[in-house]
Amino acid sequence: MLVLQLAAASSLLALAGGARTSSPSAARPLPSVTPAAETTPVPHSDDAADDPAVWLHPTRPALSTIIGTDKRGGLAVYDLAGRELHYYADSRPNNVDVRTGVPLAGRRVALVVASDAADDSIRAYRVNPATRGLENVAARTLSTGIGAAGLCLYRSSASGKLYAFVGDNSGTVQQWELFGDRSGKVDARKVRSLRVGSTTEGCVADDAHRRLYVAEEDVGIWRYGAEPNAGSTRTRVDAVGGGRLEADVEGLAIYETGRTGGYLIASSQGSDSFAVYSRASNAYVKSFTIRRGKIDGVTHTDGIDVTSGHLGSAFPDGVFVAQDDENDSGNQNFKLVAWKGIARSGRPRLATRGRSPAAAESAPVRRPVPPRSAGRRFYLDSV
Repeated sequence: MLVLQLAAASSLLALAGGARTSSPSAARPLPSVTPAAETTPVPHSDDAADDPAVWLHPTRPALSTIIGTDKRGGLAVYDLAGRELHYYADSRPNNVDVRTGVPLAGRRVALVVASDAADDSIRAYRVNPATRGLENVAARTLSTGIGAAGLCLYRSSASGKLYAFVGDNSGTVQQWELFGDRSGKVDARKVRSLRVGSTTEGCVADDAHRRLYVAEEDVGIWRYGAEPNAGSTRTRVDAVGGGRLEADVEGLAIYETGRTGGYLIASSQGSDSFAVYSRASNAYVKSFTIRRGKIDGVTHTDGIDVTSGHLGSAFPDGVFVAQDDENDSGNQNFKLVAWKGIARSGRPRLATRGRSPAAAESAPVRRPVPPRSAGRRFYLDSV
């Protein structure tokens, strides 16, 4: 195991010293979009809903689901209309992520992985495509030894191995290799530990670029190498207080327009907005908000997820999912927004999968595309 120590003070100094790019004008309202759907509220009150992940159905995109964490009691599975299909009251999951096409016990499965605050462990499930439910495939209690909160998955394009990054409130981020044991269950071993500086929860890994993005809540967004031997070198993406991010910096997600193109998106909780950056260069592009339409808007968002997969007529260019801190109709829930609306809101226009911004604007109808993970190989069967 490689242990890397970085002090909180150096976090602040490094962020302060980075180059600045343009920020949204305080006098000009941010472009806004409205939700197309919302999920059934989580069963627990107060601060309960936290992080979503989108599972793409392998053959029928309209049957894809949203997996959402209720950190006071379980994992929920929703359809694309927001209806609850399943609820698993077996944990206190904080963050969740998914990778598809994972070989396990001789089959390719969709693997859902969550952080469990009840026992500070990593939980692993496979998706049953027939029921769209989850089946526990953890070989044992995968204890992390830290206050497991943030979590994201990384599939190495170099080795084919799958990793889970787990963050806690002290600023530690661990990297765990996930592997299949001889019984077809998922086990894990720790391969790296990063000392980010202060509270970290939101994270996302870019498989193609081999990058890990970490949201240090009161500081900003950092980029690390995602390979286990990448060391402690990091780059500032953006800082709190520069006009684009207001603490806490929470959820992070990546919208793919191709193998390497697309956008990094961050939840700026303090400003009820979402900042968009170039996936390749990490240059700031624009910010947007989610306002009230037929469904109430979004405020103070924790976790987010996005996919560019074609999900039927409601979400032809993908869907953006955001946790809503204050839901008008009950407990907290998740709001679903069509990516097409985000791409066309304000300036500059954003691209959709396989299209430039100009092409996306001029063509109202879109042909289905395969899920973002289709065709990628990942080897989990060997210990």
